[in-house]
Parts: sequence; C-alpha cells; structure tokens
Amino acid sequence: MAVHDHTRQHAGFRLLAWNKASAHRGGDATAVGTDSALVAKSLATVRIATGFVFLWAFLDKTFGWHYATGSGKGWIDGGSPTKGFLAGVSAGPLESFFHDIAGRGWTDWLFMLGLLGIGVALTSGIALRLTAAAGTALMAMMWAAEWPPAQHLSTGAPSMSSNPFVDYHLVYALAMILFAVAAAGTTWGLGRVWARIPLVARHRWLV
Repeated sequence: MAVHDHTRQHAGFRLLAWNKASAHRGGDATAVGTDSALVAKSLATVRIATGFVFLWAFLDKTFGWHYATGSGKGWIDGGSPTKGFLAGVSAGPLESFFHDIAGRGWTDWLFMLGLLGIGVALTSGIALRLTAAAGTALMAMMWAAEWPPAQHLSTGAPSMSSNPFVDYHLVYALAMILFAVAAAGTTWGLGRVWARIPLVARHRWLV
C-alpha cells in the first residue's frame, strides 16, 4: 500500500477493472460500487474477528481466565503458555525438538508476543504484510506440532486427525495473507493512518 499520490489505488479491496467493464456493457456502476464496498466491509469483519481469536488466546493464557487456561495457571501466575502444548506433542518429525523447547523462557516470550502482535495488528488493521509473514510462520510451527498428516501418534494410538492437510492453521494463514493482499486494514481500521507514518512510507514491507 503506497503513501504518495497513488495511495488511493490501494484503498481497500477495489474492483476498478470490473467497474469499467460494467460501464461499457451498460451495467449499473452504482451496484458494482456497492458490491465492492460490501466486499471491503466483509473482509474487515473477518479480519477483526480473526484478530480477536489471537488476542483472546493471549489474554486467556496470560491471566488464566479459566477457559483454555485454568485459574491461577496464567503466565502472570508463573505458568508456561507453551509447556503443556509442546511437551504433549506426540507426532511428526519435529516431536523431539518441540519437547526440547517446551516451557523455556524464550519460547514463552516469542509465542506470547506473536499472539499479541498478530492480534493487535489484525484488529487495528496495521502492518498487515508483516503480520501475514509472522502469522504464517507461527501457524506453520503450530501445524507441525499437531502434525495432521499422522494417522497414529508415537504411542500407537489413533491421532484423530480430521484432515491430513487443510486445518484451521492453514485457513488462518491464508486469511492473513488475503488481508495483506487486499489492504483490508483501510476499512474499519488504521491502515491509511499507519501508511502515512514516515518510517512505514520508506519501508513498504511494514505496511
């Protein structure tokens, strides 16, 4: 998303070519514009909802709100947000690696900062390109930890995997990439304001 005179070319999810084609065919340009706005708002809605998924995970693991994380077992109470999950990995070629890093201080910090950063970026609509890269990396690691392709765990028990390839980690990663490509932060977000910051303007990968 550019910042100079041609910034408007990237304002949200637009269908300029479609608009022109419809006009030549005698189509209703107003209706097309309405459809484009609806798409932009739909993307923004999914973007915010996805961001809340990450934010909630961060908050619950930090304060132990007795959902996925029990009361008194939050990060601020001395609990580890990664130990239980990574120590329980029982499938895939990286099983021993995840066991080795489970519960380490740097592992907890990287994981929690990732959840917080992705959650804030998605809900606010800023730094979506960087978020897409970081979020895809995080989802890839979590996918590898669960290893959906496995039919059986290392213990021999059934893995109960519902799909060997496409699971929610992949869907989240694809969604974050879509948000970045479609400049979804410019609708119901701070994408335009963020793009005007001089540092961001000089380094487009921060957009």
